[in-house]
Amino acid sequence: MEISVIIPVYNEEDNIQMLHERLYQVMQQMGISFELIFINDGSRDRSIELVRALAAKHDYVKYVDFSRNFGHQIAVTAGLDKANGQAIVIIDADLQDPPELIEEMYKKMKEGYEVVYAKRKSRVGESWLKLWTAKTFYRILSKITSISIPVDTGDFRIVDRKIVDVLREMPEKNKYLRGQISWIGFNQTYVEYERQQRNAGETGYTYRKMLRFALDGITAFSDFPLKIVTYFGFIVSAFAFLVMLYALYSRFILQDYQPGWTSLMICILFIGGIQMIAIGIIGEYLSRMNNNIRNRPLYIVKDTNL
Repeated sequence: MEISVIIPVYNEEDNIQMLHERLYQVMQQMGISFELIFINDGSRDRSIELVRALAAKHDYVKYVDFSRNFGHQIAVTAGLDKANGQAIVIIDADLQDPPELIEEMYKKMKEGYEVVYAKRKSRVGESWLKLWTAKTFYRILSKITSISIPVDTGDFRIVDRKIVDVLREMPEKNKYLRGQISWIGFNQTYVEYERQQRNAGETGYTYRKMLRFALDGITAFSDFPLKIVTYFGFIVSAFAFLVMLYALYSRFILQDYQPGWTSLMICILFIGGIQMIAIGIIGEYLSRMNNNIRNRPLYIVKDTNL
């Protein structure tokens, strides 16, 4: 098997048929052996029925049906676990990422690269808020992490089998695959493309899921938030020390003081706010450690033809 194409699916019934046709045309044009692995991540529409119908007609169509929704990154991970190809493509089912780009990415890989990712030159049909938040997040992440995570990229990429073998040895539960792939290293490059508007349906990436995804990326590859807690601790301690000196000076030297609660409340609220932020950040890291210690399975397979 030369190429395995991993396709996470969540409520994509209007896109599956067209995606299959375009992927098949690309693979036929490339003239290589391939398999298409659809991972149904708890879809509530007819997605899995359409995938099963394709699998009944075509031997190269494989599927994994989850017992519930486990999330995009877990769905991709399941595909990586099942893939047999020497090269593995990750692509979403919404057709925002063009399947035709796979041929160019594969040719780039043949030049000696283990990872070829698709870098977006533009993103059509997305709100300014989503564009701004995505752009800001990727640039902040690149600044605070110890590894070089490419900006303006998603999970659309092709990776060598050796990359997948290493990913399978990384047991963390809160997956951030594009960061993990960057951490692994090897020769990596990119091809640029214009990202299109979603073909049909609605995105499953709400702002809430995007925030959770951002937290997974930051906590998985950076201890900068914990360092911020330490810095805040020093700053607050220095501020409290100066206030203490001023209070002593006013009390014993100037003999000018008024009993009151304003300054006291300001100090309490300020220090209390910093403490709550610190506890929240530490709690995020502890939560992820707890998930790994429990060691529950990443996903549960309801049905598969693999």
